[in-house]
Amino acid sequence: MTNKELSELIYSEITATPEDYEAQYPARELPEGAKVTRLGPSPTGFIHLGNLYGAFVDERLAHQSGGVFYLRIEDTDDKRFVENAVETIISSLAFFDIKFDEGVTENGDIGIYGDYTQSHRGEIYRCYAKKLLAEGKAYPCFLTEEEITEIRAQQEEQKIAPGIYAGWSKYRDWDKDESIAAEVEGKIKAGESFVIRLKSQGTPNASGDAIKRNTVFDAVRGSLEVPENFLDIVIIKATGIPTYHFAHAVDDHLMRTTHVVRGEEWLPSLPIHVELFNALGFELPTYCHTAVLMKIGEDGNKRKLSKRKDPELSLDYYRSQGYHPAAVREYLLTILNSNYEEWRMENPDAPIDDFEFTTEKMSSSGALFDLDKLNDVSKNTLLRTPASEIAEFLKNWSEEFAPEYEYVFKDMALLEQILDIGRHDARPRADLVYARQIMEFISYFFEESFKIVDEFPAEAAADVKPILEGYLASYDHSDDNEQWFNKIRELAVELGYAAKPKDFKKNPDDYKGHVGHVSCVIRIALMGRAQSPDVWTIQQIMGEATVRDRIERCL
Repeated sequence: MTNKELSELIYSEITATPEDYEAQYPARELPEGAKVTRLGPSPTGFIHLGNLYGAFVDERLAHQSGGVFYLRIEDTDDKRFVENAVETIISSLAFFDIKFDEGVTENGDIGIYGDYTQSHRGEIYRCYAKKLLAEGKAYPCFLTEEEITEIRAQQEEQKIAPGIYAGWSKYRDWDKDESIAAEVEGKIKAGESFVIRLKSQGTPNASGDAIKRNTVFDAVRGSLEVPENFLDIVIIKATGIPTYHFAHAVDDHLMRTTHVVRGEEWLPSLPIHVELFNALGFELPTYCHTAVLMKIGEDGNKRKLSKRKDPELSLDYYRSQGYHPAAVREYLLTILNSNYEEWRMENPDAPIDDFEFTTEKMSSSGALFDLDKLNDVSKNTLLRTPASEIAEFLKNWSEEFAPEYEYVFKDMALLEQILDIGRHDARPRADLVYARQIMEFISYFFEESFKIVDEFPAEAAADVKPILEGYLASYDHSDDNEQWFNKIRELAVELGYAAKPKDFKKNPDDYKGHVGHVSCVIRIALMGRAQSPDVWTIQQIMGEATVRDRIERCL
C-alpha cells in the first residue's frame, strides 16, 4: 500500500483537490501593502477585553492599509460550544463599533471566502489532510490513551522529551514494515478509531530540546528564534474534527490572511504552526503576538487580568455599565500605541481614525490596564461628544440594560440641556463618565430619582429654615446669574454670615460661617447633594415651579 493508496482508503469520499480550493479561493485583488486580518473567537459564551484588544489591532491594520478585516468563528472544540455565543460575539463587537468587511453576521455570511464557520468546512480540512497523507507527511495513529500514558511514563523514566515523535509510534513509519502496513489497513477497514498526526521533520536532542531553530519575523516583537517542532501533533481528531492548529493554517491560507494578531500565550505554538505551513506548502502569515493584559493587584504588583477575579475582563461589564464605545476605543489606543496620547494632545478634535496605528509602537511586555485611567479618558472623550449623541446613546443603553430609567427620556431636548451643563465653559466640566454614573449624576433633575443624600453644613445647620424662607421670598426666576448670587450674599449677611469666604477665614469668631455655607444649604435643598454644577444654570433648566416646590418641601 502506497501513501496515496492510504489517503484514498481513509478519505475515499473526498474528490476535490487542493487545486480546486486554490481556484475557489484565489489571491485577493487588493492594493499593494493591503493587509488581510481576521478575528477568530471561539463560541464559548465569554467574550473578553482581550478579544476587543486584538480586534482593534486587526481592524486598524486592515482598514489603514486598504485591506480586509473578517470575522471567523473557530468552533472546532465542540465541547466548549455555548448556545447563542456567536450572537453574543457579534453584538458585543458591534457595540464597540468594530466593523467587519466579511465573515459571519447575524444574517448569514458576507464575502466569497466563506463559509466562515470552521465546523462547516470539514470537507476542506479532510482534503488537505488527504494531501498530507498522500505525500507521506501525515499518518493514521491508532495508539490508545493507555498506550500513550505508558509511553509518557517511559519517557519520564528516561528523562527525555514527552510526547509522540520519531521512535514512539509504530504507525509513524508504517510503510517501512509490511506487517504494520497490513495492520493499519486492517484497522481502517474494520472502522477502528484513529487520529491523524503530522509526521514532524524535527528531532530532539538528548535533553529534550529541538536541535534546530528557525527565525520568524513578528510584527510586534521583531525577529524571533523559535525551536523546530519535533512533535507529531494531531491534525485530525478521532471524531474527524480538525484541531485548531490545522484548521487555522488551512483557513488563513485559503482566506488569504496576511497578518494574524493573537496573544503572546500562542508563542509556544509558533514552532508547530511554522512546520504546518511548510508541510502544506503555504506562505506563513505575519504574526503579531500582543502583550498580555495586566493590572496592578492589591499587593501593588502587576498580574494578569483574571476571568475569575476581574469583572472588567468581560466585555459585558463595559456594556452593562454603559461605557461609550468611542471612549473604550480611545483608551485601548493609549495601551496599544505608546505615541497615541501625545498625538491626541496635539490633535484634540481629530477623529480617532486619523491616528496612524503601527505594530512597531506596541509593547511586547505586559500591557497595563487601568480602570481609573479609562474613566479619565472617558470623561475627555464624552466632553468632545455632542450632547445629542450622548443622549441617544444613553437611551439605547437604558432600553437594553436599565429600563427603570425610562422616565429620563420622555423629553430628549431637556436631557440634552442637562448633559450640556458646564461643557462649554472657559474651563469645561468633565463630569460624565459612563451611563450608570451619568444616571446617578443627573438623578436630581427628575422627581422619580430625586433624594437628599448629603447633610447640611454644620456652620449653617441651625439656620436652614430662615435661609430657605429668605431665599424663597426673594427668588425671581428671571434674575441673571449675578443678580441671583447677589441676593444670596445679601441674605447671608442678614443672617450673620460673611459675604466672602476669605473674610470668615480671617475673622472666624465674627461670623456664623460664610456665603458658601448658605448657598450649600440651598444647593442641598434643590439637588440633594453638596456638590453639583452651577446652581443658577440648573434652576433655569428645572424651571421655577420645580425650584419653589423643592424649597417648600424641604421647609
